[in-house]
Amino acid sequence: MSADPTQVLAFETDCHIFDGCGFPAPGLHSFLFKPLWGDADSNLYFNKTMLLALLGTVIIVGFFWAAFRKPQVVPGKLQMVAEAGYDFIRRGVVYETIGKKEGEKYVPLVVSLFFFVWMMNLWSIIPVAQFPVTAIISYPLVLALIVYVLWVSLTFKRHGFVGFFKNVTGYDKSLGAVLPLAMVIEFFSNLLVRPFTHAVRLFANMFAGHTLLLLFTIASWYLLNGIGIAYAGVSFVMTLVMTAFELFIQALQAYVFVLLTCTYIQGALAEHH
Repeated sequence: MSADPTQVLAFETDCHIFDGCGFPAPGLHSFLFKPLWGDADSNLYFNKTMLLALLGTVIIVGFFWAAFRKPQVVPGKLQMVAEAGYDFIRRGVVYETIGKKEGEKYVPLVVSLFFFVWMMNLWSIIPVAQFPVTAIISYPLVLALIVYVLWVSLTFKRHGFVGFFKNVTGYDKSLGAVLPLAMVIEFFSNLLVRPFTHAVRLFANMFAGHTLLLLFTIASWYLLNGIGIAYAGVSFVMTLVMTAFELFIQALQAYVFVLLTCTYIQGALAEHH
């Protein structure tokens, strides 16, 4: 196996079972990429994941621009698909969680988050790209921080300082003697743990899914030698199964991310907590 941890390929292509080489298991090196531009040591560089994030943004913006630049009363196929996706998030997530009156102004944000996260996840199964951008913790962390800042600012704006304090501490006089302990737990849970878990839920699922895909893909190639061909076939079938499963997980994680976003916004706007 190559000693270079920033290799583009996750394994050596000339390594097979019975050839005297060990199984090139995927690891952290599978999530590192050489800079396409700049120097990694100076922290000023542009690599594959950044390129995929940029391309994903261009694809999403281009898709919706093409779909709605000349909207028709009787929509064409592209407009129909775009409207269906937009309406699904608006009605199925925003309206159901926040309500139509309060939630309408947040629809563009939530729709943007959903399709951005979904596109970043989809790169995992797209040929040549074959990497989920959200498997790098910095991307979901930034998205979670955007939601966190929105939640904090909305809570302050709607309830003021005292209301914000009661909101984040779960203040409830009926708790009696356990109220101080409950307030401390709620405070740390809401202000510190919430953005972390929001980001890690997405990151961990994409990281684990990509690792499993790599594992079965590498195993299919590694076993492709002698009697190992039979096992390679089984591994290849599992690769196809995991790819189909990842398609479901990618959409589900995007949905969960925006559902939690709407839940946080609803909590900030609610009158009673």
